[in-house]
Amino acid sequence: MTITVLFPTATEASRFQHPRVRSVISGVGLTATAYATGKLIHQERPDWLILAGIAGVYPHAALSVGQVALVASEAEGDLGFFTPQGFAHLSALPLDMDFERRHTLHCPHIEAVSGFQLARSLSLNAAMAPFVNSAAVDIENMEGAAFFHVCLQENVRFLQLRAISNVAQPGEDDWDMAGSVQALTDGLHRLLAQLGA
Repeated sequence: MTITVLFPTATEASRFQHPRVRSVISGVGLTATAYATGKLIHQERPDWLILAGIAGVYPHAALSVGQVALVASEAEGDLGFFTPQGFAHLSALPLDMDFERRHTLHCPHIEAVSGFQLARSLSLNAAMAPFVNSAAVDIENMEGAAFFHVCLQENVRFLQLRAISNVAQPGEDDWDMAGSVQALTDGLHRLLAQLGA
């Protein structure tokens, strides 16, 4: 069985090593992640793809800095238009255009592992964007929705693991980078053991 772990940055990957698992730096953001995920699938077609990184937690969520969560769902939070009434997600706009209206993407493989807290996530190119609706989600990151979309389209088994590094709120600058990277690494080893790596 082949497993590849994608990390957005070398910092997030810095403590991870596994003799039977390949790791790849995908780059930060939705565009870089979509490209790296698609390229990896077409070149190697691993049995499992895992996206592993840090994330911000929204103040209302039942997660705290240092915890690790398995991401159950993703949405592109800042995909849309500003209207006179405020920001509207593209999937909710009454546009007279023929296109796929998608909002939330779900991971169908989360039952492959157990013992992890689940999280609902928004992916944003503009972190802590004050105009997005974060009421129904727990965390934010900058890559997950692109990763989910490509893996679902290509029918590849995937999971996303996130360690909470900060509170996703403007003015909250107290990040625990070292602690969250260590928590991510520990959680990743636990997840890989359950997958049989």
